[in-house]
Amino acid sequence: MKVKWQGVYPAITTKFTAEDKLDMPMFEKNIRFQIKAGVEGIILGGSLGETTTLTDEEKDVLTKSTLELANGEIPVIMNIAEQATKKAIRQAQRAEYNKADGLMLLPPMRYKATDQETVEYFKAIANSTSLPIMIYNNPVDYKILVTLDMFDQLAKCNNIQAVKESSRDLTNITRMKNRFGDRYRIMGGVDTIALESILMGADGLVAGLVCAFPRETVAIYKLAKAKKYDEALRIVRWFMPLCELDIDPQLVQNIKLAEVYTGLGTEHVRLPRLKLSGKRREEVIKVIEDCLATRPELPDYLNLEITSTY
Repeated sequence: MKVKWQGVYPAITTKFTAEDKLDMPMFEKNIRFQIKAGVEGIILGGSLGETTTLTDEEKDVLTKSTLELANGEIPVIMNIAEQATKKAIRQAQRAEYNKADGLMLLPPMRYKATDQETVEYFKAIANSTSLPIMIYNNPVDYKILVTLDMFDQLAKCNNIQAVKESSRDLTNITRMKNRFGDRYRIMGGVDTIALESILMGADGLVAGLVCAFPRETVAIYKLAKAKKYDEALRIVRWFMPLCELDIDPQLVQNIKLAEVYTGLGTEHVRLPRLKLSGKRREEVIKVIEDCLATRPELPDYLNLEITSTY
């Protein structure tokens, strides 16, 4: 199906059992809840999905299951995070074989590639598949900034269509719009500045806390696009302590613990990650419990009239 690169795309966590197997009943429960809440796409195998710990076979299972649940109504995107260009190409082709609707691409992992090496890496993958692609620009965590000049070179690849903008520099959205117009769709990629990203012209959001709080995340997006800023801001201010769990080195553990509290996941992570413990666990639980105690009533956000993008 055509990927519009708009709306809220959860970066889904991968659910595991205590025996370190895929927990498909819980995974499928979460996906159903996301779809019911109004998300407009699903991203599998991202940072939150513990991508580097997943086998190819596990990715196959997750992709096929999510496609079945999406039933052609929303796109299913597979993330690629690899060290070698050849392996990244194989992953792209495997995703296309499995009928994924699109790809999200991280720069080369572990090796800090030069700008030109990164561009050539992205080009090689794009040229190996017909799937539409979103570049994941996250220099904070992955130490490679995809610059405007690099996007200028990538513009020659027609299937590179969007960027997940996680540089945490909001002016980057304006710079992209000024230089490229509508050539690239822009998805805000940082929970704590989601509303600001929309106001600056982002077409959608790739979110983390949406895994545990899908209705609130989609409501913020819909209200902002409908220019109901005061209502959106009311939810954002309540949501902020939770969103800050997404900009923490242990974001996976944080968000999985939040999913436990909302009934949408389990706390099991894959080694070398460990469950939260000690003081940090107590701090995260307090954030979650305090926010749940004051959880706001939401308007009928699914039926809002959305205005044109900026």
